[in-house]
Amino acid sequence: MKKLAISLILVTFVSFLFAQKYAYVDTEYILNNIPAYETAKIQLDDLAAAWKKEIDQKKAEIDKMYADYQAERILLTEELRAKREQEIMQKEREMRDLQQKYFGKDGMLFKKREELIKPLQNDIYNAIKEIAQEGSFAVIFDTANSPNMIYTDPRYDKSDDVLKKLGFKN
Repeated sequence: MKKLAISLILVTFVSFLFAQKYAYVDTEYILNNIPAYETAKIQLDDLAAAWKKEIDQKKAEIDKMYADYQAERILLTEELRAKREQEIMQKEREMRDLQQKYFGKDGMLFKKREELIKPLQNDIYNAIKEIAQEGSFAVIFDTANSPNMIYTDPRYDKSDDVLKKLGFKN
């Protein structure tokens, strides 16, 4: 009796699974065909490069301070050595704080990415949702983020439909 119930549940689940419609999109492909995304990427790359340059300059300044300290260390009194070490450590803390401010989890780069790219991602999501509802798809997978999709039939690729829905051509 137990085996019969498990078999019945399994058959019901499998028939339900095959009754659903599935499709997929490639959000990376979609984003790369939206000019605003390319502009946003360039802007983010430029900001990141400028901030990295600023941090590299601070690092070079710290390295010079340390090299100067090492060269003069023998001639300095204990009090002056401690003062210089504190100055170097303070500069290192400032550099780490700056790195965190720019590139940290909630840093300026993250916030700028949210500001520039999040609206595009929301538009894509809404277009995918509309296509799913219009086509009665139960699930739409994203091949850009899912390495588990070993084979996909191009008939079910809805990426170009999403671009059309957003007003872009591939």
